[in-house]
Amino acid sequence: MAGSIQNRGPFLETIATQLGRELKKEIEKPIWKHQPQRTVLADASKDELLEVLRVQCEQIHTDIMETTKESLPVALDEVVKAYGGGPLSLWRDERFEECGLSDLVEMKWPSEQIEVHSWDPFIGEKNIARAEQANIGITFSDMTLAESGTVVLFSSADKGRSVSLLPTHYIALIPKSTLVPRITQASDMIREKLNNGEQVPSCINFITGPSNSADIEMNLVIGVHGPVKATYIVIEDC
Repeated sequence: MAGSIQNRGPFLETIATQLGRELKKEIEKPIWKHQPQRTVLADASKDELLEVLRVQCEQIHTDIMETTKESLPVALDEVVKAYGGGPLSLWRDERFEECGLSDLVEMKWPSEQIEVHSWDPFIGEKNIARAEQANIGITFSDMTLAESGTVVLFSSADKGRSVSLLPTHYIALIPKSTLVPRITQASDMIREKLNNGEQVPSCINFITGPSNSADIEMNLVIGVHGPVKATYIVIEDC
């Protein structure tokens, strides 16, 4: 049942009066004279953004590969083998099939027998248990921030966040078309979707490489609360 807000006006009026302020009916968004967040990499091409991403991946301890749609199954198979095989946990996502990975949709692995689990909204929390037991989680990136090396994941009933957070290793499939300079552009794109009346997930995850923490005596520790290793596979034409 949807909630409702009652007596909001009188409530805010009372607070404003107590503070000695006038209750504003409308608030105008400020226009800042200097907006460096919009000029950094603003004119960069996709190839230039990819180069920025390559450099940043070194800083965030993340491997990066580049491939084409045709070669993606081989490239992905190579990374999966390097990480020790399955079990695999992945989203139920039509992009696997669109990018030539229909075997994954059918829960098969191209080169050998590897256990594959696709997120299934009908089995509830069993999905979380499967992701926790998985060796590798695989998702697509919906937006990719070149400057920080961050993948942006839109969760949904078919795309649980546990797939990218609980397995020991994580692989992000990055269509080159998803590259944007930084979080500024990603936020603009999300806001535009809202303004156009599009449905935007209540859970959007920004993930930058494997999990890490430097909270303990300023010593960087990798894999504290999530995947210990991560690989980004950039797909040229998908």
